[in-house]
Amino acid sequence: MKNEFYNKLIENNKEWVKSRLAEDDQFFSRLEKQQAPPLLWIGCSDSRVPANQIIGADPGEVFVHRNIANVVVHSDMNLLSVMDYSVNVLKVKHIIVCGHYGCGGVKAAMGTQNIGIIDNWIRHIRDVYRFHKRELDAIENDNVRFDRLVELNVKEQVGNVVKTSIVQKAWENGQELHVHGWVYGLKDGLIKDLDLTISDNNEVDEVFRLEF
Repeated sequence: MKNEFYNKLIENNKEWVKSRLAEDDQFFSRLEKQQAPPLLWIGCSDSRVPANQIIGADPGEVFVHRNIANVVVHSDMNLLSVMDYSVNVLKVKHIIVCGHYGCGGVKAAMGTQNIGIIDNWIRHIRDVYRFHKRELDAIENDNVRFDRLVELNVKEQVGNVVKTSIVQKAWENGQELHVHGWVYGLKDGLIKDLDLTISDNNEVDEVFRLEF
């Protein structure tokens, strides 16, 4: 039996359609014909961080991949398929890795409590802590250390994006593509640009640079 909450979702959809058509009666017919988003968003699955809404984007403007703590893993075929399609078919010009302060996945990675299968996923974030252990251990305030690990996690995932053959081959072919790192603030709704933009193979560490 469908409950009140479920029914409300369907009604909300109908109201949303009405409001969009009132603004632009060709909105859906135009959207149906083409998907040409300028950016791929790699973000956290957290329900408080909806990609389109926080940057004021309409449907059709953002291609989205989300997982716990916005992690980029080179064996994740789901992520790689999304990246390949967005870069090679949709020809996005920007890839944004967006983390957020207060991220539960990052918080869990800072502790040792067993949670479940997610322990295996957030191990990648524990690696980020290991890479930056000296800096993080020197931060006495727990909240400041937490925020810093969120930022460092985004930095590492931006690095993982540009290490992929997908991105490097696009650059080799002369395709315009910029990879950015952001952190979203739950407390104020503002985005912090971590100034991590990478736009060329020459900016990739030589150890990870591929030859085509």
